[in-house]
Amino acid sequence: MFGSRHPLTLLIDELKKFPGIGGKSAQRIAFHLLDQPREDIDRLTDSIQNAKQKVFTCSICFSLTHVDPCEYCTDDTRDDEVLCVLEEPFNIASIEKTGVYHGRYHVLMGALSPLKGKGPDELKIDQLKKRVEEGHFREIILATNPTADGETTAHYLFKLLNDGHIRLTRLAMGLPVGSDLDFADQVTIKRSLEGRTTLKE
Repeated sequence: MFGSRHPLTLLIDELKKFPGIGGKSAQRIAFHLLDQPREDIDRLTDSIQNAKQKVFTCSICFSLTHVDPCEYCTDDTRDDEVLCVLEEPFNIASIEKTGVYHGRYHVLMGALSPLKGKGPDELKIDQLKKRVEEGHFREIILATNPTADGETTAHYLFKLLNDGHIRLTRLAMGLPVGSDLDFADQVTIKRSLEGRTTLKE
């Protein structure tokens, strides 16, 4: 299957496919893995396969979960009147770590990107609109990333959801423009949440 290529080279090439992992990082990880006991590697392999088999998206908010609905949707201590809209499931962890947000979530599974051919039909926007129509939200936080695609998505959602009755807000610009939530420190995200601004025409 792999021909005569060195097994270590194949491992490094696979590791380089991970987000944010370059050649040097992949090489360090590969050597680290080879230095571990066989039972540790077996546990790692089993955990990856187990997660792949058992983790899926929540039918309500589209976060990653192993039960449906997920813990965020079934937690009756959370505020049913506030909804935080995010691009990706892993963005939820960044918001949760701040400790200041206790509302519900909705994951779009991406952002609008005309250049990449990603329009509203490819995102969970229809589901968001239905939740808003059927819910009793007083505020919707458009927490898409402060990138060109994230700003385009937030603007589109503002036009779609702005009925004059719900407060639509955007995270404060303590977040660096062009960055992702996942790479921002928790203090910055916390201040952005606390200083979010109301969107207007």
